[in-house]
Amino acid sequence: MWRARRLFYFVTIRVMLDILLIVLGILCLLGGLAGCLLPVLPGPPLAYAGVLLLHLTERVQYSAAQLLVWLGIVVVVQVLDYVVPVLGSKYSGGSKWGNRGCIVGTVVGLFFMPWGIIVGPFLGAFIGELLGGRETMQALKSGFGSLVGFLVGTVLKCAVCGYFIYMFARELIV
Repeated sequence: MWRARRLFYFVTIRVMLDILLIVLGILCLLGGLAGCLLPVLPGPPLAYAGVLLLHLTERVQYSAAQLLVWLGIVVVVQVLDYVVPVLGSKYSGGSKWGNRGCIVGTVVGLFFMPWGIIVGPFLGAFIGELLGGRETMQALKSGFGSLVGFLVGTVLKCAVCGYFIYMFARELIV
């Protein structure tokens, strides 16, 4: 009798813990998806945390190789998110002035959400190039390159978070 009751309590607690971890994982995934557009939230790392929470349940067990590869992808995407707008400005003919302006515009754009995060890098690179003595057309080209870089970074983050959501849903449904 005592063993049966103890086993019942253990199973009940374990099921409740699994439900809690799944709910927290869903919240992390949704927060991660929101973080792709809101720079206040770290999108891919938050979504990865959701996948890790699912891994801690008895429902799903990912391999260590999967988890490490996904962690590597998250790190690369996070680094690219900050580097790609600057690279876009640089490869569209921008100078150091444009690159620095792009960085300043990105930081200033954080205070003017939601459009500031999109327009900030563009205006920063544009104004930086003008301050560096470039002509208006070259400054616009550099600003456009930083905007394209920002959009590429956002698409990469959304793709990674979307993949994590897909893996999470697939494992729960199966």
